[in-house]
Formats: sequence, C-alpha cells, structure tokens
Amino acid sequence: MRDQIKNEDAFTGLEAAIVLIAFVVVAAVFSYVVLGAGFFTTQKSQETVHTAVGQASSAVEIVGNVYGKGTAGTSIGTVVFSIGLAAGATSVDINKTVLTFSTGETIETLTFAGSATPDGSGTVTAGKWAITRQDNSLGAENKVLDSGEQFTITAMPSTALKAYAGFNIDVKPAVGAALAIHRTVPAYIDAVNLLY
Repeated sequence: MRDQIKNEDAFTGLEAAIVLIAFVVVAAVFSYVVLGAGFFTTQKSQETVHTAVGQASSAVEIVGNVYGKGTAGTSIGTVVFSIGLAAGATSVDINKTVLTFSTGETIETLTFAGSATPDGSGTVTAGKWAITRQDNSLGAENKVLDSGEQFTITAMPSTALKAYAGFNIDVKPAVGAALAIHRTVPAYIDAVNLLY
C-alpha cells in the first residue's frame, strides 16, 4: 500500500472562520456586559446627584421680614416670620417640621402647637410655636406648605430676649436642609420690632 502523506500544518479557511466568529461573539458579549454596567453606574450616579441636591438645598425660605413682639423698653417674647417654598422645592409637611431656638446660653426645641386658632388670632404659649396665618391657600387650609402659599409662624421661646441679644431659629423640614434665621434684638425695644 501506498503511504499517504498527511500535512496537518495547513489551516483551512473554514477553521479560520470558526475561530474568527468565536472571537467576535466573545467580544460582543463582553462589550454588552461592560456597556450595561456603565449605563447602570451612570443612572445610579444621576440619582445620587439629584438626591444630594434635594437634601442640600433648603425647601423653605423667609418671605418678608422677621418681627419681634414684646413689652416696650423691656424684652421681646415672641418672634414672628413668614415662610414659603423655595423655587423648585416640593411641598413641606409642617407637622414634621422642627423649630429650634438658640442663643449664646440656651438651646431649646420648641413644640409645635398647630394652628393657634382657625382665624389666626390666637396666642402661642412659652416654649411653643404655631401657624398663626395662612396666605394664598390652595383650597382648604391645612398644615402642608404648597407652592405659592405662605405660612406666618409665631414662636415663643421660654426665655425672653433682652436688648442686644443675638438668637438663631432653625426651621428643619423633614426633607432638605434647615433654614437658619439669625437676628439681633435692637438697643431699644418697642412693642413691635423689625429684627435684623
């Protein structure tokens, strides 16, 4: 018999095509996984940025001036100011808002007393704060501050403020940064004082 000479050194075109297709399929699967992970990471980063911006910015802002009411020539016992929503902020539930009053000597968390009276003419007692007026209410009055609404807040710390006393009021809604109000009592105290 005649011996056949076999040469296995050659690489056929069919085998080359199979190897090439295998490399292309593996590369396609790998790139799909990498792109999918990249899109997922980008989406999570975007959510984190939006959440951080919402938490860092204050949801409420002062509308108008801050007033101090008290006994002429003696002391200020009540601080009155109006708040509204900051631009682009979502509604704020005042029931979940915390009001902290502080001076150089004391820190006090005031208790929320709700609305003083339905018509806003009631009084607030020491150590408490309340909504004493609602302006631009959208329908029935409630304790949720919506866009365009203004709530007048009356706060009465336990300790009266004397002349030249500096104080801070922090309004902390459930979502967003606190609104810090820093004011100083004037040298002479009238019954109603504009605080700077």
